[in-house]
Amino acid sequence: MVPLIGYLDRISARPGEAIAVKVSSTLAAPYEADLVRIVHADPNPAGPGMKILPVEGFRGAFPSRAQPIAAGSCGIVDIRPALSLPDHWTLVVRVQPWLLDARRQVILSLVGVDGVTALALTASPAGAGCDIGRSGGEVESVRVTAPMLERRWYELRVESDGASLRLSQHAMQRSWGVADSGAATGGGYAFDIGRVVIGAEPADGGFANFCNGRVEDPALLRGGQVGTGLLDVTAFAESADLLAWWDFSEGIATTRIVDRGARHLHGRLRNLPTRGLRGSRWDGTEMCWRHAPRAYAAIHFHADDLYDCEWQTDFFVTIPDDMRSGVYGVRLRGAEYEDIVPFYVLPPRGATYAPIAYLAPTFTFQAYANHARAVTDDAYKQRRAAWGAYPYNPDEYPEYGACTYNRHPDNTGICYSSLRRPVLTMRPGFLTFLDARGSGLRHFAADSHLTDWLETQGFAFDVITDHDLDREGVDLLSRYRAVVTGSHPEYHTARTLDAIQDYVAGGGRLAYLGGNGFYWRIAVSDEIPDVLEIRRGEGGIRTWAAEAGEYYNALDGAYGGLWRRNGRPPQLLAGIGFSAQGLFEGSYYRRMKSADDPRAAWIFDGVPETILGDFGLSGGGAAGFELDRADPRLGSPPNLLILARSEAHQSHFIPVPEEVLTHVATVTGERPDDLIRAEIVYFETDHDGAVFSVGSITFCGSLSHANYANPISRMLRNVLTRFAAAG
Repeated sequence: MVPLIGYLDRISARPGEAIAVKVSSTLAAPYEADLVRIVHADPNPAGPGMKILPVEGFRGAFPSRAQPIAAGSCGIVDIRPALSLPDHWTLVVRVQPWLLDARRQVILSLVGVDGVTALALTASPAGAGCDIGRSGGEVESVRVTAPMLERRWYELRVESDGASLRLSQHAMQRSWGVADSGAATGGGYAFDIGRVVIGAEPADGGFANFCNGRVEDPALLRGGQVGTGLLDVTAFAESADLLAWWDFSEGIATTRIVDRGARHLHGRLRNLPTRGLRGSRWDGTEMCWRHAPRAYAAIHFHADDLYDCEWQTDFFVTIPDDMRSGVYGVRLRGAEYEDIVPFYVLPPRGATYAPIAYLAPTFTFQAYANHARAVTDDAYKQRRAAWGAYPYNPDEYPEYGACTYNRHPDNTGICYSSLRRPVLTMRPGFLTFLDARGSGLRHFAADSHLTDWLETQGFAFDVITDHDLDREGVDLLSRYRAVVTGSHPEYHTARTLDAIQDYVAGGGRLAYLGGNGFYWRIAVSDEIPDVLEIRRGEGGIRTWAAEAGEYYNALDGAYGGLWRRNGRPPQLLAGIGFSAQGLFEGSYYRRMKSADDPRAAWIFDGVPETILGDFGLSGGGAAGFELDRADPRLGSPPNLLILARSEAHQSHFIPVPEEVLTHVATVTGERPDDLIRAEIVYFETDHDGAVFSVGSITFCGSLSHANYANPISRMLRNVLTRFAAAG
């Protein structure tokens, strides 16, 4: 673990509100904490450098204590009073293993009132197993000799009649060349159950030996249920023989697990395993879990799931009444170690300090939180050390959980990302790439290129976040004359997208200063706070793809994937949308004839150049990495002006998949290579509103070039000066 690190209970706050700070420190001595304002978070010596300014008003020393991380998901049912099993009972459960290897994987464990595991049902490549705890600490193991295959459904049954115990394994799909079923016997057993753990077993005060796969319909029945066919637990719903049946088709949008038995032995989920997934009964008839919940009665557990570190609070920070809106951090220091945990300060509720709002794309930061990219080679480490950059990377510290661009050990995509853990990628000075022509920053640190530019150019601005916008809606934006985005506002809920669209329709002025924006639809939940969900369905550039029938979010039941697939292409809002992507390299824009149109000529006051942005701290050019272009068929308005267009992109750039039909044909009819372009556009809207969009993730990295005196900087200065003006 990192020797000194922390996280907060919220990503933003207003004056008078308190932030809880949770810290893990392995240091021998106390650590110190204070506040800083984060102006520029790029350690590249070729740029303005790090600007981390101390803030007066809070300082303290706090005792060090290490706080552990316990990853892995499971279901927990605490039974009070204990459930006494009869002499003759049956345990039945369906399981679909997704990773079978040498590790011990527990599907379900029954725990006695003494806290000792009495029975553990396991999965392995060789077949199912059942470990029975005997008095004196002895364990008897029963094993089936029918191999299990990954991604195949099996029904497992354990029947005890008091004298003997029988374990059986039934393959629910035909397994060519592999035995479909098997059974084994051992000594019988009856005991009192104080806890049921689904997907793991108790160990050392926590849980271990997690299942990597799907579990469905665990149930306990009175009497024997031996037979050659599959057991339909739903037939026992009204039976007195039903001791417990945890029906995972209930409460899919929650962390609750519901017992359909008469005793209502309900439970809870730990570390947010995935729900709303295909179960053993799914046949393709329905694609939405809301329409056929019993077809989606499975929960997918993973050994590395992490929702909440559950660290204790070490201290609170109350935002002073006079603190200006901006980007701040809680700085922790001890020995040679330092950690700065960022947060945002909004203006007081219902008030503004400035005519411009910077909308921090915090949902995107969260979607990429702790992205392990396998980039920390020797060259990366040498640059990190030479620049004094943030010294920790998710590649090296996987215990803090990965992001929605990574995969679980069983190769399934990670669809949840939580803020209840340290986020290494959201730190000042964090280097994402070894950028040969620039700094290699993304997301939080990269957006400081914009906030630093706003400060140096004298633009007064407030800061708000995606999280605030999702809670408060368009009212949060409507007080501002202009709203500026960061470099990559990719992830949005329906509420954030509605709010921005309503703001523009009502006369707001939007400066979209990035690329690949307004792209993926995500879900959030008041019941499961601080987490977002993404289902990467149908199309889009993606590092994993959702399984067929699993495109609907569990958290809100809505269709996930691209906003374009939900009938809301980015062009409808910003005039442009994602068109092409390459490696983290930049090129330049060429000024177009429309730049001289009287409606937009003012944008180029003091900008005589034809070539725009062949420089910058992000990939070496203002037009790079991910590129957006206009498309009238997808909603670009007819009064849109294309002011500049990028060119000379490197050979590794490709069109995005949703634009490509075959290796030579595209949706628009253009050649694939012709879709590799970024466009700077401008259009006016009703009620004196306007939109200015730049179509490139690397645009803001060019703002500080030549001490901020360059055509990219002058052009944006002209836009925001007019956007911030009254009338």
